[in-house]
Amino acid sequence: MKNDINYSLYLVTDQSLLKKKTLQEAVQQALEGGITVLQLREKKANSRDFYEEAIALKRLAKPYNVPLIINDRVDIALACDAEGVHVGQTDLPVAVVRKMIGPEKIIGASVQTLDQAISAEQAGADYLGVGTMFPTATKTDAIIVSKNELKKILQHVSIPVVLIGGLNEQTIAEFKTCPVQGFAVVSAILAKEEIKKATKKLSVQINTFIKE
Repeated sequence: MKNDINYSLYLVTDQSLLKKKTLQEAVQQALEGGITVLQLREKKANSRDFYEEAIALKRLAKPYNVPLIINDRVDIALACDAEGVHVGQTDLPVAVVRKMIGPEKIIGASVQTLDQAISAEQAGADYLGVGTMFPTATKTDAIIVSKNELKKILQHVSIPVVLIGGLNEQTIAEFKTCPVQGFAVVSAILAKEEIKKATKKLSVQINTFIKE
């Protein structure tokens, strides 16, 4: 499965953005709207709550063939048999994660520089999350990646590149001619009143130029 992943519309969860919905209700609407990858990110939840949320979201995503990626927590990913793990520069190294989860699971790695991107690919990452591309309220301390650095990364790696950070209807349009495989969004979906509608709109927009 991991070689056939469609990374085009990649949702990263953030419960703090939800208005009146539960995370499961919001994710269900996003799945109906057309997200292609789901990452569960829980920075504050205890292990039991994180695990139970992961199990619930995996159950929701399965009928849509949308892979569940767990942010940071390799133990949670293994416990719920998620399709993969996403790690940052301060998390466990990609090579160590690969030994833990085996060859069939997906590993994503957050990178900001060309050196980090090359190292992650060589260590066994299946895709790269490149960003932050724009300032974002969901990660106020994030390093902004220049378009020039992104261009260098795209020239030197062969695995899929997914952009993240401040991406929405307006900012995604700036990458129309950029050969990336997907866009990771948070508030552009989860902060909306009509999540399904917002997701569909983004899906249509992205598909017009990822397929070109």
